[in-house]
Amino acid sequence: MRKPLQVLGLVSLVTLGVLVGVAQERKLRTVRGSVVDRDENPAPRSIVYLKNRQTMMVRTYIADQEGRYRFSGLDPNVDYEIHAERGDLTSAKRTISGLDGRQEIVIQLKLDKQKSSQ
Repeated sequence: MRKPLQVLGLVSLVTLGVLVGVAQERKLRTVRGSVVDRDENPAPRSIVYLKNRQTMMVRTYIADQEGRYRFSGLDPNVDYEIHAERGDLTSAKRTISGLDGRQEIVIQLKLDKQKSSQ
């Protein structure tokens, strides 16, 4: 009788561990949206920059033909900075706060100013 209860307990622990892992995975954040020009037209092939404010690591995404971009698997507890560039134009930098509880965040980036020379 003890052996089946031990096995049942072990199976329950493994199942609980899997469920906790799946729940944690689902909490990862996605940031998506579109890049548009001054006239609100899609800006395909714009480069979208997403900087992790904790590690300073930058991820990039080249917008598709409709100007859409998507970053997934993001840590929900970290602040990020996002902006887009295309040619000599850039969008304003936007901050995505780790305090924002949304799992999916949609941001439109508008190319409307000249890049500053660095």
